[in-house]
Amino acid sequence: MQQYPFKISSKIKTKLKQKHNVSLEEVAESFYNRSYGTLTHNREAHKTQPPTQWFIAKSDKGRILKVIFVMENGKVFIKSCFDADKASQRIYRKVAK
Repeated sequence: MQQYPFKISSKIKTKLKQKHNVSLEEVAESFYNRSYGTLTHNREAHKTQPPTQWFIAKSDKGRILKVIFVMENGKVFIKSCFDADKASQRIYRKVAK
C-alpha cells in the first residue's frame, strides 16, 4: 500500500476522484514539487481551528493544483485539491515567495 505524507478521509478521497478528477498520487507529487511555502486562509468563511492552509504546485505531469489542508498534531489532513484558477496562482506567486 502506498504511503503518503498526509492523512485523508474516505469522503475527501471520493470527492477528489469524482468531483475534481485528482488522484492521491497527484496530491503527493504537489507536496514534493512545491517551490514556496503555504498561505493561510484569511477569509471568515474559510477560517478554521487549526488554520486552513494552501499552496499551489505542479504534479509530475505539469497539472497545476491548489492543495488545501490543515495541520494538527504534526500531521497534514487534506481538505481538498483541484485545478488552480488563474487568480489563485497569481496570489500565490505574489504572496508566497
